[in-house]
Amino acid sequence: MNEKTHIALALTGASGAPYSQRLLETLLGQGITVHLMISSAARIVFSDELDWKLPARASDVQKMLVAEFRCDPALLIVYGEQQWSSPLASGSHKVNTMIVCPCTMGTLSSIACGSSDNLINRAADVMLKESRKLILVPREAPFSAIHLENMLKLARLGVCILPPSPGFYFKPTQLSDVVDFVVARILDQAGIEHQLIPRWGQQSDSAEV
Repeated sequence: MNEKTHIALALTGASGAPYSQRLLETLLGQGITVHLMISSAARIVFSDELDWKLPARASDVQKMLVAEFRCDPALLIVYGEQQWSSPLASGSHKVNTMIVCPCTMGTLSSIACGSSDNLINRAADVMLKESRKLILVPREAPFSAIHLENMLKLARLGVCILPPSPGFYFKPTQLSDVVDFVVARILDQAGIEHQLIPRWGQQSDSAEV
């Protein structure tokens, strides 16, 4: 397996489903195999924010999303929240990058404390113990001291803490531009090339040099 073409992606119950949707669309569109985990709370948020009624069974979720994104079914592997048989639960499975987007404060706390009570937390724990890339996209406002302490603890362990804080120097004209800005920053941290937004200093229709 080529580790660079495999990404673990976890969706949790914080607001921010459009970020997850665009991120998943972009990864699959580039032919990257996505190992997808979805929390029970994320299912509620995705229903509220995207009108996605995600089925209970992982295999049915996979079929739904393959149809949604019109991708090769082999590119999307969906695991159950308690699927301990998943390769992601072991460091022997070489997926070198994991993204949690959006990341709830509960998930952040569980990762910071090493609590592996579901596959998402365990997969993140594996990334930490194997010194692999872990990117968390925490969506909360304001942050409490507990939240900040957990982020600092993880940042000191090498975790990328990337709150979805869009910039406006590229003069976005619609909500999708703001979503793309955040997704672009996530892809940058994951080492994945993209053309979602112009970079600072690049000339485009929506940004000036």
